[in-house]
Amino acid sequence: MVTKAQLGKLGLFDAKVPRYTSYPTAPHFSDAVGADDFTGWIRAIKPGAQVSLYIHVPFCRRLCWFCACRTQGTQSEKPVAAYLETLKSELAMLAAHLPEGVTLSRLHWGGGTPTLLNAAMMEELAGAIKQVVPFAANTEFSVEIDPNEIDAPRLDALAAAGMNRASIGVQDFDAEIQKSIGRDQSFEITRDAIDLIRDRGVTSLNADILFGLPHQTNTRIATSVQKLLSLAPDRVALYGYAHVPWMAKRQQMIPADTLPTPEERLELYETARKLFLWDGYTEIGIDHFATADDGLSIAQNTGRLRRNFQGYTDDTADVLIGIGASSISRFPQGYAQNNAATGAHTKAIRDGHFSTARGHVFSGDDKLRSRLIEALMCDFRIDADEICTRFSISRAALKDILGKTDQAFPGLLDLSEAGLSIPPAIRPLTRIIARSLDAYDLSKAGHSPAI
Repeated sequence: MVTKAQLGKLGLFDAKVPRYTSYPTAPHFSDAVGADDFTGWIRAIKPGAQVSLYIHVPFCRRLCWFCACRTQGTQSEKPVAAYLETLKSELAMLAAHLPEGVTLSRLHWGGGTPTLLNAAMMEELAGAIKQVVPFAANTEFSVEIDPNEIDAPRLDALAAAGMNRASIGVQDFDAEIQKSIGRDQSFEITRDAIDLIRDRGVTSLNADILFGLPHQTNTRIATSVQKLLSLAPDRVALYGYAHVPWMAKRQQMIPADTLPTPEERLELYETARKLFLWDGYTEIGIDHFATADDGLSIAQNTGRLRRNFQGYTDDTADVLIGIGASSISRFPQGYAQNNAATGAHTKAIRDGHFSTARGHVFSGDDKLRSRLIEALMCDFRIDADEICTRFSISRAALKDILGKTDQAFPGLLDLSEAGLSIPPAIRPLTRIIARSLDAYDLSKAGHSPAI
């Protein structure tokens, strides 16, 4: 049995490691990738292929102190309306280069607060998207919904546009914790929003909840999880709060001495995890839970689970196109990220070119290590047959790579001719184990706690 002390010695309580929603991670992107690369990669998409689309709306009515996303506050619709015009222009530019017959696999509106758009704006944006990339028969259209920033007309517009999955940020239902993170969102407001969503035939529901928040205790997180379970989400992300006030200045509003210790964070995670499992949810990767009939559970059972910038996904599209300021696209050739500043992004689009400001071109080693890391993060195992066939690497070369990881965690991993796997007892170390396969220098990048 692996003890908490052993996990600590291996770095669980003090290591800062990537979440590995990409490889290489975003701090290693450079300005070597620009608009011409992005344009060429769009044109290289196969005619008739399915692609996924992410739309970023970087506005919020209020700025929650815990959030480290690229957002800006506004009390007026004027900047939102202007940004919508930029999105429409960007989509029109995309249409000019996109090959024929391309359809949508997944569409996600994120932010920020996409539901800050009024109903007419939502209809306008959805219409512009469908003109460029029509829905396929199996398209999943999800939207991040703020229960404090939604009403019947906006939900009517989203349902009419084809939204079939909603995502609700819960974080924690405890009133003191909400006050300490600048997020006032009662259970009743959340429940009522979910009722409105389901009344419109949207049956698939995601929810996010955080552990490691200020003033959080095992009792408090248990109460919040039980309230969340009463709402019966299909899919839950149990994320660890990352306190990075040097990156997200608003987090300076949260006193560091109110945060749980790393050891307490592990206990908070385990408390929530056990409740989801006791309620019949399937554990997905390192931080997700889903009902047995949810797409993530099916993907995990069939070996099709993947990882992207939104976490775990069952999306099979090879291309994810990011639209809007700071959005990141993923192509078979590499990553491309738009200018993070809304003003600079808007100027580029008005000047008639994409706003790609940085990115990364994949090497052969990138693709290999990306898949090795993804396999560990999704399945806790690396299948030697799959890797050798897919990447034309010899068993000896793969054994050398995996052997170094095994040596870094002596006696803890299962290494054989079949590949490498992580036993359940040490799965809290998965991100640290994945880091051993990372060929990039991680010393200069600010990452989140391993737990």
